[in-house]
Parts: sequence; structure tokens; C-alpha cells
Amino acid sequence: MPVDIDKLKSEVMSLGQLPKHVAIIMDGNGRWAKTRSKPRIFGHKAGVKSVRRITELAGELGLETLTLYTFSSENWKRPKLEVSALMNLLLDTITKEVEDLHRNNVRLTVIGDLESMPKGPRKGMLDGIKRTSKNTGLNLNLALNYGGRQEILHAVQSIGKAVEQGELKVADISNQTISQNLYTANMRDPDLLIRTSGEFRLSNFLLWQLAYTEIFVTPVFWPAFEEKDFLEAIKDYQKRERRFGQVSEQIQA
Repeated sequence: MPVDIDKLKSEVMSLGQLPKHVAIIMDGNGRWAKTRSKPRIFGHKAGVKSVRRITELAGELGLETLTLYTFSSENWKRPKLEVSALMNLLLDTITKEVEDLHRNNVRLTVIGDLESMPKGPRKGMLDGIKRTSKNTGLNLNLALNYGGRQEILHAVQSIGKAVEQGELKVADISNQTISQNLYTANMRDPDLLIRTSGEFRLSNFLLWQLAYTEIFVTPVFWPAFEEKDFLEAIKDYQKRERRFGQVSEQIQA
């Protein structure tokens, strides 16, 4: 029986306590393609459609930030043909989508080592960031050439340099100091992490920021991930009690 998306969206909105920041590990493109006897890039292309529909829905729900794990720093180890195809797909996608993002008041940002990306995709991404920089709606944040350990290492090096130059005392280093030196310095930590394809691991994604994030794992491959799946993940989140190390009685007081 088909799901009434408008009804489900209305239910989610009426429940309140919507997550402000949702992060997604978009997994399963290759396996989805394999089940259809297609090459992996076929799955990646289909995954772009999922990005489009989930981004639109996140904006309609009024979320602040949607962070998508787009390309990890470890993905360079994949076959050169697949990496090359992914880079071309990235450039083609951002070129086609940026005007739609702009019209819908979506602001594009990127976390990761963008400087090490190939020239074409890097320029396309920087142009998209500049084009949408003044928008005030959803922040679509792409984790691109990103690795959580690398991000923390970068933060430690930045803090160490500040100490070395006498700008910061070791005794003054706090959790906030580290957070302010991460790629996500201007964003709140994710409230909800969704991982598709049924895998139970973080895959070097937002290791510091996910400390108290609620996690939702679905067996659905990313290209098959639809609006109903996103809304069901949010409904599950809305049922949870976020205690942040406290007990229920403290939260309810």
C-alpha cells in the first residue's frame, strides 16, 4: 500500500522536537547497482536523485543543516576508473543543481580537504558555495574528501600552533577549543545520524561531533532511500529521550 507522504510529513511536523541537524552516511550505491547487474557508477548516478529529494524534504521540514557524507578521504583507494567517474559526476551534478539550490534558498557548504580535489570539481564546488552564500534556508553541507581522524588531527595541529605562538595556554584548551577548530566550527553537532544499507559503523565520519548523536540504521540502499524512509527515521528520533549523560528524572524536571 503506497505511503501518503503528505500525511506522514504532517505527523512528523505535529510531533515537534524535530532534529535541527541531520547527518547521513549515504551507503549502498554499488550494491544497489549490483543487484541490477549494472556498473557501480550507475548506482552513484541513482544516488544523486536521492540527494535531491531528501534535500528538498529537509528544506520543507525547516531543518537547519543536512550533512551528507559525499566522498571520504579513503575513497581515493577505489579503482581509478570509479574515482574518475565519481569526480565527473560530482562536477556535473553541482553544475546542474546549484541554481535550484539557490532558488530554494539553500546554502551550500563543504567540509573536508577541498584543496586536494581535482581542479574542475573544486572550482565547481567553490562557485556553488559563493553563489549560495547569502541564502538563509537549509544549509546543505557536503563532507567531501573528508575523514574524521584527519579533521581532528587538523584541529590538534591548529591548536598546537596557537600554543607554540603564545596565543593560547595549554591549561585553557577545552572541548570548545577543539570544536572551534574543526571543519564544523560554525555548525551545531548533528542531532540524528542516518546510515543506509544496514552497516553498523561510523566509517571515519564526524567522530568528535557524533558523541551524543542519535543513530538510525536502515537496510535500504541509498539510491532506494525515499521521503518515507527519511520521515520514518525522524519519527524514530522523535520518540527517543536524549539524556546527554543524565537520568530521565533530570531531563523531565
